Amino acid sequence: MRSDLKFNGLKVFSATMFKDRDRLGEKVTDWLLDNPDVEIADIVVTQSSDASFHCIAITVFYDQDLARAR
Repeated sequence: MRSDLKFNGLKVFSATMFKDRDRLGEKVTDWLLDNPDVEIADIVVTQSSDASFHCIAITVFYDQDLARAR
């Protein structure tokens, strides 16, 4: 994580099933459209796996105060 980022909230989207992983980006887009008052500070994509499952996580770091100040 960069030390210059200012954020006061985060939202984690994750999925293990193929169908859910395939739609994960759309879920993030829908959430962003439903929350126009947030200023995105960073987005981090991570993957973890074991012998049976693959998990994708998209973490959105945001600052609500910065967007309100405008």
